[in-house]
Amino acid sequence: MSALGKVVRAGTGRRRGQTVVMVLTTMMAVTASILAAGLLVASQAPFDTAFAGQRGAHLTARFDAGKVTAAQLEATAMVAGVTAVAGPFPVLSLRPSPGESADGLPPGLRLEPMTFVGRADDGGPVDDLVITAGRWATRPGEAVVSSTDSPFEVGDRMTFPDLPGKPALTVVGQARSMSGSSSAWVTPAQLAALSTADTEPAYQMLYRFRSADTDAELTADRAAVSAAVPPGSMTEAASYLKLKAAAEKTAATFVPFVAAFGVLGLCMSILIIGIVVSGAVTAATRRIGILKSLGFTPAQVARAYVGQALIPASIGTALGVVSGNLLAIPVMSDAGDAFGDGTPTLAPWLDLAVPALALGAVVATALPSALRAGRLRTVEAIAVGRTPRAGRGRTVNRLLGRLPLPRALSLGLAGPFKRPSRSATVVAAVVLGTVGVTFGAGLAVSLSAIRDDLNRRSPGAAVVQLFGPPAPPALGMGGSGQPPRQADPAEIAALIKAQPGTRRFFSTGQTRVGVAGLAGETEVIAYQGDSSWASYRMLSGTWFHGLGEAVAPTGFLRSSGTRVGDTITLTNQGRSVTVRLVGEVFSTHEALLTDIASLDGLHADIQPMSVQFDIDIRPDVSQASYLDSLDRALLPYNITAQPNTAHASTNFVAMESLVALLTLMLVAVAGLGVLNTVVLDTRERVHDFGVFKALGMSPGQTVAMVVTSVAGIGLVSGVVGVPIGILLHDAVVPAMGSAAGTGIPAADIAVYSLPLVVALVLGGLIIATAGALLPAGWAARNRPAVALRSE
Repeated sequence: MSALGKVVRAGTGRRRGQTVVMVLTTMMAVTASILAAGLLVASQAPFDTAFAGQRGAHLTARFDAGKVTAAQLEATAMVAGVTAVAGPFPVLSLRPSPGESADGLPPGLRLEPMTFVGRADDGGPVDDLVITAGRWATRPGEAVVSSTDSPFEVGDRMTFPDLPGKPALTVVGQARSMSGSSSAWVTPAQLAALSTADTEPAYQMLYRFRSADTDAELTADRAAVSAAVPPGSMTEAASYLKLKAAAEKTAATFVPFVAAFGVLGLCMSILIIGIVVSGAVTAATRRIGILKSLGFTPAQVARAYVGQALIPASIGTALGVVSGNLLAIPVMSDAGDAFGDGTPTLAPWLDLAVPALALGAVVATALPSALRAGRLRTVEAIAVGRTPRAGRGRTVNRLLGRLPLPRALSLGLAGPFKRPSRSATVVAAVVLGTVGVTFGAGLAVSLSAIRDDLNRRSPGAAVVQLFGPPAPPALGMGGSGQPPRQADPAEIAALIKAQPGTRRFFSTGQTRVGVAGLAGETEVIAYQGDSSWASYRMLSGTWFHGLGEAVAPTGFLRSSGTRVGDTITLTNQGRSVTVRLVGEVFSTHEALLTDIASLDGLHADIQPMSVQFDIDIRPDVSQASYLDSLDRALLPYNITAQPNTAHASTNFVAMESLVALLTLMLVAVAGLGVLNTVVLDTRERVHDFGVFKALGMSPGQTVAMVVTSVAGIGLVSGVVGVPIGILLHDAVVPAMGSAAGTGIPAADIAVYSLPLVVALVLGGLIIATAGALLPAGWAARNRPAVALRSE
């Protein structure tokens, strides 16, 4: 081994503690960089990536089995423009009910109809399904459900009370279809067993086309397929473009905060690596002087210390790549749940680009310091290594010494002024960490408030649905054996009003009408009764209070080109009424909300399946006793009341998980940066510690001095970083709302209360103090004789 190689190896091994800290710091920085860059890449067109990977269907078509044969459908693979097909698969629309083992679903609950497809396996040239839980259904009595829109979980039982023999299926798996082709899949034989003489299965075909990027191209493709089969045999055709628009809208909601965390993480990682490497080289200045006295040239010295920086940095980079890829598994899973497009994988090129960037940063930061030290004269390099430069920090030290503070604290406060450039970089690192914590904390509070506001669409303590869960068998219909009476909204309202314990209630129902200026029909939610006690969160204006008033979400106002105060015309079968928009509500659901009396002139039919009563219970009445009493009153209609519980959206769960993880990563990287810097300082000041201890400084005072040296940095960083984090939060949250097609209530943005701001300002102090505790303990335990001998 050459003399230069021996110097590199000896320098790396001699300061084991510093080397370990450098490895850990670089590892955390690279890990954070890989995660940040991975999320940024995954958030770019996630639907397109997953759709291409699963060979999603551009068109999902259903055909009448009585008008077309399977052979004729197979022949559509030869239609011009078709590049791949799958099917024909038998398909049925069935209405299951939860069995006794369905977790979280009351047995007998009347669910909406689900699409069941008979499919032998989960693969194929089109719509290659991804099993997200469990396995594929291979035997009779088994089913696989969609992981995105099914209420069932693996292990649940579903029954079909409307079918002969009331068959039951066990859910053995969950699958994700980028085509949205079905709610559930069973074997073809099982689907045949679920059909009856009155319900012959239809056929499902899945198509991919050469050109399918626009609605016009897909319309032409659909027409070409329809022309190749008997007239009228194609009954439905669903375009993937609607799924793409919805997925991109969801993904766009994540992009602002993912980008913010990503940029913070990348900047902090580069900064911390720079601090670590330049500090390590600067700390070795005296040893550099010794090497020069032994005949090493400036170029050899520079190469030696760049090599000493690269060795631990390379180890840390390699470990960071491994930990980044391992940690990416749950992170990307959360991102996939949020984007609604499967679990994105970490882009392979990141495992090359991030290490190259990290090692490039090591060389870029180590080389200037090494060259500068290499150009020093031998005597000057040795002298600089022994003592601080004359006058540096002494004025501040004298001024602080006059304050009524213990001498250990004043010495600690003066410490950062001895190396202002290094202290400035540590301030920058802790500032970025404080910005991340402030931004993450505010985002978590905002997400919680937004979730609560969205849940206000279903208020009260109890809910009664006109076509809700049937009465439990234990009630036995009172033993009468009579068929249930048809539920009439007016009768149900009278029962609820007469029920002891009812404080107030109202009902809602859905219908669709035309809106002047908008194509197609618009959903309207019609309220009956006083709903002012449970109105949506208002973005502007007020809740409707009388005939001819309505409120609407941001998306409706944007698509219709209207604003609060405007009058719009509603139409239905040649009839029309006008309503005035009096408020903008916070909702991602683009529907008009008004009193049912405002629709009287339209003769619009309220969908019976949508009628729901929201009930507020008197404070002195327990929810359980009220529900039990109301259930007995509803017994003749064979429906039951349900407790009103808030539902946590998977999007919010994924967001909150990502926010927590990314915030912790930023804090860890910032803390390790402080740790490395304090390790360097304590190593450089070993002689000072020896002198202080010889003069009577206790271990506790030594710890106080070291911790105080970074406490001021932490406090300043908190004061600087918190306002930046608040500004970042106040810019990102509205951008997330805009991506989701809605405004955000001002109360959900202004979440930084005075106690929270004070706690966040102290967060910088906590980050700095936590990073300094370990080296402070080392300095306190070092004996004076050892410290002075090391000099």
